[in-house]
Amino acid sequence: RFRGDEKPPASLGRDRDYCVDLIPKFLLTGEGLVKVLVYTNVMRYLSFVPISTSMVYYGDKIYKVPSTSNEATLSPLVGFMQKLKARSFFEYLREWRETDPATHKGLDLDRMTMSQVYDHFGLNEDTQEFIGHAMALHLDEKYKAQPARRTCDSVIMYASSASRANIDNRSSPYIYPQYGLGDLPQAFARLSAVYTGTFMLATPVDEIVRNAAGGFEGVRSGDQVARAKIVIGDPSYFAGAVRKTGRVIRAICIMKNPIPNTSAASAQIILPQRQTGREHDIYVTCLSADQKICPPNVHIASISTIAETSSNPEAEIKAALNLLGPVEQKFVWESDIFEPVADGTADNVFISRSYDATSHFETVYDDVKDMYRRITGHDLVLKNRNDADNEAQQQQQQQK
Repeated sequence: RFRGDEKPPASLGRDRDYCVDLIPKFLLTGEGLVKVLVYTNVMRYLSFVPISTSMVYYGDKIYKVPSTSNEATLSPLVGFMQKLKARSFFEYLREWRETDPATHKGLDLDRMTMSQVYDHFGLNEDTQEFIGHAMALHLDEKYKAQPARRTCDSVIMYASSASRANIDNRSSPYIYPQYGLGDLPQAFARLSAVYTGTFMLATPVDEIVRNAAGGFEGVRSGDQVARAKIVIGDPSYFAGAVRKTGRVIRAICIMKNPIPNTSAASAQIILPQRQTGREHDIYVTCLSADQKICPPNVHIASISTIAETSSNPEAEIKAALNLLGPVEQKFVWESDIFEPVADGTADNVFISRSYDATSHFETVYDDVKDMYRRITGHDLVLKNRNDADNEAQQQQQQQK
């Protein structure tokens, strides 16, 4: 893809020993997408490996992201005068229950902005940055002007995932599929095959076939047309039905060493935008033979961020590159980000958004929920498995 016919250095080993994702994304053990994998029984076809550590960049150094409220108050990421205030905030979220107004303590998280919640607890910019970017995983500062509920839910979910990791003696709440993210669609394909699903691998898409009214009819490949009621796809198949919303800078670096100062074979590092003088965070992931994506003694680091200039993409990620140490091979490129122009209900063409710069699946799961709502007309609700099976049987009986 990047070197054409040029042969890779022999010191890096055989091509077949590598399984490198161009857009690696980690999963939090308590996030919604993991619940989907469990609910759909796809987990039986997957094996996950924990990520060794999660870190955040602060003042030209990297520090471990705290995984408990006690760690948070002891971390250098939270100033001495902020520790009690931060503990108060985390204890509030730990005790908060949606159905118990007494635990809300007069705060309406659906009406208050996150900035107002921060002010209520007296949290300064450094503490806000740690909470909003390292725990709630926001890409920029726009979340502060939005209702606080989503950010607080994200912090609660991160804390729950971290607590589960502590129980399992893991130092990070993140996990990654063995052999890379390609195992996710492969697992769904295996499950679908059990229910007579049909797959056409490596098949070119020549045309989206539409009827006289402009509605979807099928997908043409050569002289064959696969017909269906709806089509779901990413923006690359629908050039005339999407709009560009930005650009992402990505880099893949092959190294013979782990990232210095992490002492870990795998890691995530978040560089908050305020620490690098940017408007968007920079994300770094590092994977190794532990995840079975490369040979032993090799580490694959990936860097991503939203492009803010049009001149020098490598200069925009310089702060992240400086963290990596010696690099054997480096590949840097840019790609456009698209979103659908319409919701798809008029023509039954449902288009996802492009992958953003984040190194986690939270925004992807938001897109999944949005598409589910557009396609079915109601929100995605993961019911108890037995309840869902009983409901399906009742629907079948009513149809008879």
